[in-house]
Amino acid sequence: MPLTLTYQGQTSVPVEIEGLTPEAVRDKSVAEIEQFEIYHGNRKLPLAEFFSVSGDASDEQIVFEGDLSGVHWIGAHMTTGGVRVEGNAGRHVGSEMRGGEIHVSGDASDWVGGEMHRGLIHVRGRAGHLIGAAYRGSPRGMTGGTLLIGGDVGNEVGHTMRRGLIAVGGSIGDTAGFNMIAGTILVFGGSGIRQGAGMRRGTIGLFGPDPPDMLPTFRRACRYRPDVLGLLFAELRRNDFAVPEALLTAQYDLYHGDLLEGGRGEILLPAA
Repeated sequence: MPLTLTYQGQTSVPVEIEGLTPEAVRDKSVAEIEQFEIYHGNRKLPLAEFFSVSGDASDEQIVFEGDLSGVHWIGAHMTTGGVRVEGNAGRHVGSEMRGGEIHVSGDASDWVGGEMHRGLIHVRGRAGHLIGAAYRGSPRGMTGGTLLIGGDVGNEVGHTMRRGLIAVGGSIGDTAGFNMIAGTILVFGGSGIRQGAGMRRGTIGLFGPDPPDMLPTFRRACRYRPDVLGLLFAELRRNDFAVPEALLTAQYDLYHGDLLEGGRGEILLPAA
């Protein structure tokens, strides 16, 4: 039986559980886990103040139950094992994670997968801004792994990302791939503006209806069917992420940019 943490907090003050990872608690008893220190605002308190604890942590699987919208840093820094959130989650889900899997059945807030290195994060609902992004002042964001969001997301998806795959089933806000160094962002819903601004390399696929106007620093190169998209779509489907059938055989218009940064980035749009 996995370790099950049921949230019972009744507070508007943020609860932060950074460090509570499968590897950190796998050798601990329930009584020891209940004393694990977390933050309620700027106060350190034992985990048992906000969660009921049951099950066994030895299999490196943690299940969170309840509405955790005000609980932040779930799965941050984890390197192995699995985390499942049966509901909504707060900010920084899986930030800087280096392995394992995180599955969120509901929505998540900002900074999902911020500067993640490896592993898989799958949020079935919506997410906020700056998913897979660099923290302010950091030289790079996401450097590897797979980040899947089933619903809509906000602005600056993949800000300064270096490697990895981000896929969004819903719509995105503005400036996805801002200062992107490399990696792949695939968007299956609507799109905001200024996508790919400052990107140096990497690929952005905008597959939804009414694609945005390209920035003037992007140039159309050709129309073709990239073989790599078939491989990426197959990988997404293996991870239970929906891909419209029509995209499998579509032609795509390729744009190169940002020419202010060398023009080696790619944006793909389904051919009209």
